[in-house]
Amino acid sequence: MAALRELPWPAKVYFVALVGTAGLLLARGTLMPPALTGVDWSTLLVLALLFLLCESVPTLLNVPQVAVSVSYSAALAAVVLVGPEGAALVGLTAVFSVRPGLPLVKRLFNGGQYAICGYAAGWAYERAGGTLGLPHVSDFPGILVPYAAATAAFVAINFVLTAIMLNLAAVVGRDQVSLRSVVQFLASYVGYAIFGLLIAALWSTVESISTVLVLLPLFVARWALGHYHAEQRSYDATIAALCQAVETKDYYTRGHCTRVSAASSMIGEEIGMGTERLRAIRYAGMLHDVGKLGVPTKVLQKEGRLTEEEYAAIQLHPMRGLEIVRGIDFLDEAYAGIMHHHERHDGKGYPMGLAGPEIPEFARIIAVADAFDSMTSDRSYRKAKTIEFAVAELQKNAGTQFDPLMVSAFVKALGRDGWHPPETVPVPPGDLPVETTMKDHDDPTAPIQVVSER
Repeated sequence: MAALRELPWPAKVYFVALVGTAGLLLARGTLMPPALTGVDWSTLLVLALLFLLCESVPTLLNVPQVAVSVSYSAALAAVVLVGPEGAALVGLTAVFSVRPGLPLVKRLFNGGQYAICGYAAGWAYERAGGTLGLPHVSDFPGILVPYAAATAAFVAINFVLTAIMLNLAAVVGRDQVSLRSVVQFLASYVGYAIFGLLIAALWSTVESISTVLVLLPLFVARWALGHYHAEQRSYDATIAALCQAVETKDYYTRGHCTRVSAASSMIGEEIGMGTERLRAIRYAGMLHDVGKLGVPTKVLQKEGRLTEEEYAAIQLHPMRGLEIVRGIDFLDEAYAGIMHHHERHDGKGYPMGLAGPEIPEFARIIAVADAFDSMTSDRSYRKAKTIEFAVAELQKNAGTQFDPLMVSAFVKALGRDGWHPPETVPVPPGDLPVETTMKDHDDPTAPIQVVSER
């Protein structure tokens, strides 16, 4: 999130309104003595310090500008132990976060929205029949209903307040957030609620030590997850660098790797692939043409028919790709997709002439995604085809060039999710040197012509 002066005016208005609302809630809690009468201030202080510690070392997610922390558990424990006003004060400590590089405007926003969430959760807890203070054995399982109400209020309000600001500030695009990631995000926060209840339940026996017993293992797990996400980001950067190198070969195929990756992922989701395999198929789609780095540019850009030797050089590009990425051990099953994505269902493809089920699943997926994007993208020798035309071409060649099951899965995914074709490639100024491929081995509507050298 940028500095306040850099935010769009709707985001500024929203920010001021949110911080002002939080200020009014806190003023009501601190200036009206009955609200905090009987609160154990030592408990409040420990929870506030715990919340601040967790908020200062959150886990960054793959969605830009978004992070999560286990502080949520401390905030919900505060709802039970010190009530709405106390929970609001605990949430306010986010303003004092010592996370490096966190601007003041984001500290104020976090503190304000956590204060609102804490107060709302406490209000929901009391309205659902919850009793403030140390829980006793006799309170269970009755406490579960009001605690669930507090959890629902906190999670829902936190999600909505944050999503509105991210949208108004235009720091996260819709294409960067999927329904799957939202569901996982909400589910993880509901899971943290259990730890908040454990802290409150154990407080009556071991007091503040309960926070260590409950949150230390969770904090370590979060730290490990943070390293996992950092590792994934480094993987993505490696893949992106290789793709950029490939696409410098051809001005007209910029973005092709990314789109093939997206289309391959759509097919993978449609046929029920798990998370790890979906990640692998995305990588395979990104790198399917990396072997072009080993094909002479003069062959890729040659007008007219190719000689048998030149065509053989193109046919070797899947094997060249495998040689290039063989040392990248996190690609796993992606190797097979890179190596065999030009095999045909009828066995007339290359490099090994595999047919039907002999062709690895990843390769059968990428073949469909690759051809679809080639047809719906501009090329130096023609304009992009329509989506309807490309789908019809895939269906016409299902059973010969393409696996019918993968074509059917892609058509279903297109019907559900749609497709955004790339923008028309502008013709570059005549005085700028531009590399373009004259023939596209991915386009089923324009097969490469080979002339015999005999």
